[in-house]
Amino acid sequence: MKKSPVLRFLDVVERAGNALPDPLTMFLLAAAAVVAASAILAGFGTSVVHPGTGQAVSVVNLLAPDQLQRMFTEAVKNFTNFPPLGLVLVTMIGTAVAERGGLITAVLRTTVHSVPKPLLTAALVFTGVNSSIVADAGYIVLIPLGAVIFAAVGRHPLAGLSATFAGVAGGFSANLSITSLDPLLGGLTQTAAQLVEPTYTVSAAANWYFMIFSTFLLTVIGTFICDRIVEPRLGEWKSSSSLESNDVAQRLSPLERRGLLWAGFVFVLCIVGVLAVSLPEHAILRDAQGTLKPLEQSIVTILMIIFLVCGLVYGIVTRSIRSDRDVAAITGDGMATMGSYIVLAFVMAQFISYFGWSNLGLVTAVNGAELLKSLHLQGPFLLGTFVLVAAVINLLVASASAKWAIMAPVFVPMFMMMGLSPEATQLAYRVGDSSTNMIAPLLGYLPLIIVAVRRYKGDATMGTLLSLMLPYSVAFLIVWTIVLIAWIYVGLPLGPGVAAQIGG
Repeated sequence: MKKSPVLRFLDVVERAGNALPDPLTMFLLAAAAVVAASAILAGFGTSVVHPGTGQAVSVVNLLAPDQLQRMFTEAVKNFTNFPPLGLVLVTMIGTAVAERGGLITAVLRTTVHSVPKPLLTAALVFTGVNSSIVADAGYIVLIPLGAVIFAAVGRHPLAGLSATFAGVAGGFSANLSITSLDPLLGGLTQTAAQLVEPTYTVSAAANWYFMIFSTFLLTVIGTFICDRIVEPRLGEWKSSSSLESNDVAQRLSPLERRGLLWAGFVFVLCIVGVLAVSLPEHAILRDAQGTLKPLEQSIVTILMIIFLVCGLVYGIVTRSIRSDRDVAAITGDGMATMGSYIVLAFVMAQFISYFGWSNLGLVTAVNGAELLKSLHLQGPFLLGTFVLVAAVINLLVASASAKWAIMAPVFVPMFMMMGLSPEATQLAYRVGDSSTNMIAPLLGYLPLIIVAVRRYKGDATMGTLLSLMLPYSVAFLIVWTIVLIAWIYVGLPLGPGVAAQIGG
């Protein structure tokens, strides 16, 4: 069967990517390249002015004696402070009990029989998009489960993994609900807007209407890409693994149904407990200002406890867990599977730290913003180019708020002068920033995703992952940008009482 040009191109991408060294070696080389580039650019006195603070930002020479010393003295700190590390390992304590005690398999078997097969891909993408309501938990929990669910119905697990990854990462800005990202970006947008209009305020719900629509839009795009491009390219899946065999598709026994019922009852109790310690005015998981920030910071711990407790209940009822020794053995075995992730996370943590110390990301982002400003584009062309610049900068600077802190003071006032509201500029940034999350080399959860991919393709490298995710990223970027521009210039509201045009 002759392959289409798109599939042939993806094959080229995978071969080219697989010609690169192992991800561990690649990040070591990337760290060395950052050090060398910092020395060269610092020698030329490269610097920029930070648009937000007005302070000069210079490239730091990492070969300077104090920086070389810092590499040694802070190596352990870089590793232990690597944000995804603790989140992944803590969550694994609970998920190990839930998985090896049989709960997750039981839930998967129930899912296989309850979700119509034609809607399975859409269900995974949709769930992934909405997972941002619990911060980064989707990366840790949902993406590996997407692979297992696909394998359970005889479909290629990497297709399920890619669809879920596209939803979680590419749809990170979209959601049916307001998430912690909305007020974070809104605060930066408001500060930038007040450079032009001192009394301007930006609501946390400024982009809500468009993001609700985007949740369904991205679900449709992600489903199409998975079913029509990614999965056909992967071909038929065959595995002898018991977890991914047809056994998963079998119906639950009476004892397993009883265990799942009790686990579900305990899950509801856990949710009620979380609400009880977070919703009341002076609840434990509220801070002095009455916000739910402590709850947001506790999501991973809460997930670990829920997985652990529900897994224990299921295991005790079904007799797959008989003593505390079983629990200790299960958690130990679960953590043992994270060895390759931990090693890769150590190297990636050093690379990301060096990149931050050198200021290369900041300098690149500011220069990119100034370049776009100098092009003197107008209307939809300027807005589309702005989305593209945000997408490219996302490949070099991981934090959404850090990038927006640089770009907002430049582009929010500029677009305001052209009649575009700050909320619309913020929305354009979010579209570009989210679309390339799944192919960003600085994504903190990249080591975890690579480990998950290697479960099904032992020799997988960055080329394998890039060839899986590039179609989603390109499709999200193109379609989402077109819809955004149409939405803005038709004049549809972006959120409650928020217009795209100033005075609109």
